[in-house]
Amino acid sequence: MSKEQKNKLIYEKKTVYEKADKSVIDAAFAYADGYKSYLDAAKTEREAVKVSIELAKAKGFKEYRLGDKISAGDKLYYNNRGKNLFVFSVGTKPINEGIKITAAHIDAPRIDLKQCPVIEDGGMCFFKTHYYGGIRKYQWVATPLALHGVIATVDGKNIDVCIGEDESDPVFYINDLLPHLGYEQAKLPLESGIKGEQLNILVGSIPDDEDGTIKLNVLKLLNEKYGIDEEDLLSAELSVVPAAKARDVGFDRALIGSYGHDDRVCAYPALTAILEADGNNTCMCILADKEETGSDGPTGMQCDLMLDLINELASQLGGNPAVVRANSQCLSADVSAVFDPNFPEVFEKQNAPLLSCGAVFTKFTGSRGKSGTNDANAEFIGYLRSILAKDGVVWQAGELGKVDCGGGGTVAKYISKHNIDTIDLGVPVIAMHAPYEVVSKVDVYETFRAIRAFYKY
Repeated sequence: MSKEQKNKLIYEKKTVYEKADKSVIDAAFAYADGYKSYLDAAKTEREAVKVSIELAKAKGFKEYRLGDKISAGDKLYYNNRGKNLFVFSVGTKPINEGIKITAAHIDAPRIDLKQCPVIEDGGMCFFKTHYYGGIRKYQWVATPLALHGVIATVDGKNIDVCIGEDESDPVFYINDLLPHLGYEQAKLPLESGIKGEQLNILVGSIPDDEDGTIKLNVLKLLNEKYGIDEEDLLSAELSVVPAAKARDVGFDRALIGSYGHDDRVCAYPALTAILEADGNNTCMCILADKEETGSDGPTGMQCDLMLDLINELASQLGGNPAVVRANSQCLSADVSAVFDPNFPEVFEKQNAPLLSCGAVFTKFTGSRGKSGTNDANAEFIGYLRSILAKDGVVWQAGELGKVDCGGGGTVAKYISKHNIDTIDLGVPVIAMHAPYEVVSKVDVYETFRAIRAFYKY
């Protein structure tokens, strides 16, 4: 048997560096620069919506409101409450042939302020918090943090807040226990070493001249900068995120370290791919909120807004909504966990995604016995294989950890329940949900190329 015959018979994962031309590698590194800028500008879902709209408008997309007229060739976006975005390109093919849908989430694990956050104790002023999503609490202490969000006042103003990102800004901090006094703490499991109610944000230490309290001094400073008082915090959405910027990792600069790769590393490729859509297929890119907490609420994927927009497209373009859904296809664009040789005990290497081996298709997610999952059918995967082969996209199959080690969910099951063929596609991530995650530049670019091919064919 020849080497060529053997290679055809046996499937073996190879890196993008082994399979792709140098031009693809160069394009991946150039693409990464835009992605890093996106990460730094989009540390919350609200900021991600804003910067995504700017990118869409620069490519000729116009704002759409429910009830507006829709015609073939339109390039539109729908802004849902500033936290969830639908970008869609109306194709020339009959709408009953279906919609090419991608859905990524733009929220990320973080720490949110409570509605009554300001406390003072021991010569320090803190903000009380409630963490958002699946964080490992010990990773968030003793590290520089930034404050992002919005304050809605009673007179109808929305005040944007962003402190800690500029070099001239102060940063914020969560106290940790020194090792000299941490003997008992060190004996606790990682999950219990830091309690949720200990994630208090250090925000000040100078007492006010009038009443001697640090709290009043902090509130005065907020009032000077934003014109707010403590009661305005009742109608605020303020989050604490890592202050670090996206940076290249490693001597060869092949990796990107940043907060929020999960899942903006899929949101950015999905968005930039639809901005290049050729106009034949009707395509829809959904940037969703609340995935990290169950996709609930009016900005999460369990909301029926996607169906409302599909119904609008069908009714205005002479289609049948049920037929449109039956012929639609979706890439649930979400990350997977890359095989890490430092922790091999939780991975099944044969089926784990490998770093720099391209975009990852995950047939099923869920946990332990495929519980709570979408499960893509073989025919849909075969079709996707065929279209990716046309454009020479490098991809791999993967799953999240060993069978009995855990698992995870995505928005896929909320889309497939509407009779839409759906599969997870995304980028493998090192240290998923950490304050600073790492991905490969070539994996990001192959995910973009995969989504671009999906929109095209």
